[in-house]
Amino acid sequence: MPMRGRVRCSVLTLATLALTACGGGRPIRYYTVNRASVPAATAQGYPITILIGHIGAPEFLQDEPVAYRSGQNEVGTYQYHYWSEPPVHMVKVVLIRRLRDSGRYQSVSELGSSAQGDFVLHGRLDDFEEVDTGGTAALVALEFELIDRKVRKTVWRQTYTHSEPVQGREVSDVVAALDHNLNQGITEIISGLDAYFAANVGEKK
Repeated sequence: MPMRGRVRCSVLTLATLALTACGGGRPIRYYTVNRASVPAATAQGYPITILIGHIGAPEFLQDEPVAYRSGQNEVGTYQYHYWSEPPVHMVKVVLIRRLRDSGRYQSVSELGSSAQGDFVLHGRLDDFEEVDTGGTAALVALEFELIDRKVRKTVWRQTYTHSEPVQGREVSDVVAALDHNLNQGITEIISGLDAYFAANVGEKK
């Protein structure tokens, strides 16, 4: 069971009372993740372009409600707490912004645009929800692979899975932990990419 419980409506005899109990004007809250820029790298960049391709996700992460997991098999969503956009889309937006702001690449664009790219980065968001396993935590699981378009094969893979302890008992505390965890995961993915290109491409002369 999530630490705050789910919003539930009792079975009432009168429909008017049911409507009052279940929809009595409780405000809907919307959340987003931190998209702040990071300082550009001082080292030289790489003479390559990256295209960000498809990022997959389970169906419940392709919608806006904040999700929780109960036990091993049950996934639910909070009735009055929503992301401003689907988590899978937020991951792509944050990833593109962070890669661009790093200053390490000639260009970073979304696949399908008019830009030509040397590499395509595909990914998947497997988890982005509250979990309760003795204590409450914010679980984030990411996986990415890099495809070299010249040789048409995957040349790099990396995964990230981490449960961030939640400090507090509100949904907003879960959101803060998910936000921190996601940005930490994207930082590790970007560092892994940087290490691959440093070893296999080399910096600009």
